Amino acid sequence: MSPFRKKERICRAFSGAVYFKPSGIPLASLAVNTLELDELEAIHLCDFEALHQSQAASKMNISTSTLQRLLYSGRKKIIDALYNSKAIEIVRHENVSELPPYSVNTRRPCGRRRGR
Repeated sequence: MSPFRKKERICRAFSGAVYFKPSGIPLASLAVNTLELDELEAIHLCDFEALHQSQAASKMNISTSTLQRLLYSGRKKIIDALYNSKAIEIVRHENVSELPPYSVNTRRPCGRRRGR
């Protein structure tokens, strides 16, 4: 058990599939990598929505160093599953607050103001 209590993380509500696996191989015969919901959210914000790490960290209510650790561990688990034909299980731990999904198109243009 860690001597420090994990800070609560904010993630969007996840209603997707809990397991992903290579096709044609029974789940019982595969090794499983466990991807936590906060790791998935960090990857989604930084890679899919192309937010800077500081912006993604503030959306998740965590520090940038914590976000970097989540990105590193999540990406490592996904790559390991892809290269070594493992299943991926998405789990939610007790320190994650799920919020309704927010829109992907809420970003403002970078650095330029339109009109005055």
